Amino acid sequence: MQIWLKSACIMWMTGVGFTLLSGASQEVTSSASDLDTSGQVTVDGQSTPYLIRHLPINAYPQLPAAVANALVRRGCLIPQTYEAHQPENVIHASLERHGSSDWAVLCSVAGRVSLLVFLSSGGDPMVLVSAAETDRLQAHGATNVLGFNWGIDPASPEVIHEAQFGMNHPPPRLDHDALADSVIERRTIYRVFAKGAWTVIDTRD
Repeated sequence: MQIWLKSACIMWMTGVGFTLLSGASQEVTSSASDLDTSGQVTVDGQSTPYLIRHLPINAYPQLPAAVANALVRRGCLIPQTYEAHQPENVIHASLERHGSSDWAVLCSVAGRVSLLVFLSSGGDPMVLVSAAETDRLQAHGATNVLGFNWGIDPASPEVIHEAQFGMNHPPPRLDHDALADSVIERRTIYRVFAKGAWTVIDTRD
């Protein structure tokens, strides 16, 4: 994931790998840190622990004040993937049009994560997709502790062009960035803003 560095990186995290859960029952327990969420989910009849680490908005000093203040008002924390070693899931790209200065953020509030986009043209942030944190868990490494598996990155026109390599009828090349929306080590979809709306880019015929 694209990372945003903080001069003194607070609390850090061990990283790891993944498996989407559906219909899993859950039990949330309090964590030693207000920034971490841990608990148990039932997977295939087995009680399985999970740990989701978060960072506060002030861990991303590069955010414009208006965007940071909007996230604070919402009560956002930024969930970190199990493989994170630096602050992630806040991105800066030209998502609205060529040369625009836009931001996308995964915002977690009360156990639910939303993908928010702040366009430079202003207005309220767009909510592209939302899910319970416990729907975004995955096994990783040698540990049996599940971790968060949702990450976002900017995707340049060159990245999209490469992703569409092999299509018999590739669409015209983009003139601005797209948003890579990933389940770590599994799949990535690319979201693009055009003609006032978000769509998912075709990468195969």
